[in-house]
Amino acid sequence: MKLVMPPTVTKTDSKFINQAAGVLLLSTILVACSDSGMSDLQRFIDEVKAEKQGRVEPLPEFKPFETFVYKSEEIKDPFTSWETRVQAVAQAGNQNQIHPEEQRRKEILEGFPLSALLMMGTLEYQSEMWGLIRAPDGIVYRVKEGNYLGQNHGRINRILGNQMVLTEIVSDGLGGWQERQADLALIGE
Repeated sequence: MKLVMPPTVTKTDSKFINQAAGVLLLSTILVACSDSGMSDLQRFIDEVKAEKQGRVEPLPEFKPFETFVYKSEEIKDPFTSWETRVQAVAQAGNQNQIHPEEQRRKEILEGFPLSALLMMGTLEYQSEMWGLIRAPDGIVYRVKEGNYLGQNHGRINRILGNQMVLTEIVSDGLGGWQERQADLALIGE
């Protein structure tokens, strides 16, 4: 297509007209294209704004730190180790000379706990009192003062008509030993 110009129009005028026509055509295309793309974008923005906003949970409430006042009279010294205390108590325990006789030969009834032994009765023979003890193995044993019973080094001190009085030597839990009184009563008493 050829543009026919009237004879009064010069070449510079035709250039200007061509440029103006191009600008007009270009602006028409931009306006037509920009309208459809912007409406979609505007609708998306409106939807996002309409949605509820997220909620941030509040920070947890911190409890205040409770202080502790140390009173040395009431509590063990935290700078002294447990082993040091055990050794000190063991040394003190060794001074009182309470300890089991490890060198002596164990008697049969020392193999059973004292709670498993049953006193069945007593006998007097040649002016000496004997006790009758039934062990868990079903055998009835005869014992006298000075014999040992139970697993805690229990030594019979006295045999009465209805009970036996013993002294046991037990660990004090700190490396030493202590004596404890125990008794074994006649069944049914």
